Amino acid sequence: MRQVLGDHKRFSTRRRFDRRDEIGGTGVFRPRELVGNLMDYDPPEHTRLRHLLTPGFTQRRMRRLAPRIEEIVTDRLDAMEQAGPPADLIELFADEVPGAVLCELIGVPRDDQAMFLQLCHRHLDASLSARKRAAAGEAFARYLVAMMARERKDPGDGFIGSIVAEHGDTITDEELRGVCVQLMLAGDDNVSGMIGLGVLALLRHPEQIAALRGDDQSADRAVDELIRYLTVPYAPTPRTAVEDVMVADQVIKEGETVLCSLPMANRDRALLPDADRLDVTRTPVPHVAFGHGIHHCLGAALTRLQLRIAYTALWRRFPALQLADPAQEIMFRTSTPAYGLTSLLVAW
Repeated sequence: MRQVLGDHKRFSTRRRFDRRDEIGGTGVFRPRELVGNLMDYDPPEHTRLRHLLTPGFTQRRMRRLAPRIEEIVTDRLDAMEQAGPPADLIELFADEVPGAVLCELIGVPRDDQAMFLQLCHRHLDASLSARKRAAAGEAFARYLVAMMARERKDPGDGFIGSIVAEHGDTITDEELRGVCVQLMLAGDDNVSGMIGLGVLALLRHPEQIAALRGDDQSADRAVDELIRYLTVPYAPTPRTAVEDVMVADQVIKEGETVLCSLPMANRDRALLPDADRLDVTRTPVPHVAFGHGIHHCLGAALTRLQLRIAYTALWRRFPALQLADPAQEIMFRTSTPAYGLTSLLVAW
């Protein structure tokens, strides 16, 4: 899999939409909804855009954001405690934290965040009709366009404000809009899924919860193992071969599409002899939950930070956390493109 994901010269992520845009051609035809989506870009377009966006995800910026993430997590834990057991961890915690964090990252004013997230969620909710999703998507896009205009006039210190302040002449509003949509799509559902599934995994392996009560290094190791073990994003953008390529004794012909399974790769015995076993104390291995190569997840550091803060704060607040009913049926969501739970009733 690393051969495919890491070879951007022979495997393209850019989708083709008509015959004029042939494999290896120089023309670019991209629908409006894919403008700004890094996963649909090949070099040199990808190189240019990623170079502009990377400073927004440095370790320095993550450290500056950490106190606000802690505030968001604490606020949601307060709501959970107030609701009292049994409480739905998904509704009150897992589904609430990542969206609020992303709003802070992007620079959405706090008074607008509830409305912004509602529009985003409705736009992405596959359980709604196409008409309702489209209406929410249009309203979401209009808000982002207005936000771009405000930030260009008076840049804030958020992700978007920083980009327009430093690179305003080299990135378009359409690209910025697409970047924001992709951030919300990738960051909200994936992290929410990881929080819920990670808590469930640890409750089923209670002897491993102690790692979250140690130092940051132990907690970071636990988070990395949970990310590998669960692998919430199950498939990266399909790759299209731009020439005949031999992969593991299999010829991939020019023009053929390759779909990679991240969970299967992260459970491969070539990676770990006991890959199906959760062990939060193990030394991190080079898994592909965040992808590989030039399309490695831009927000990987933010995801790790959120999960460490969320997991450690949760067990610090509720050291006796447990399933409210060990026999409860676990329901998995089907309305989003990432693994996750629809609910998880817990007590303490």
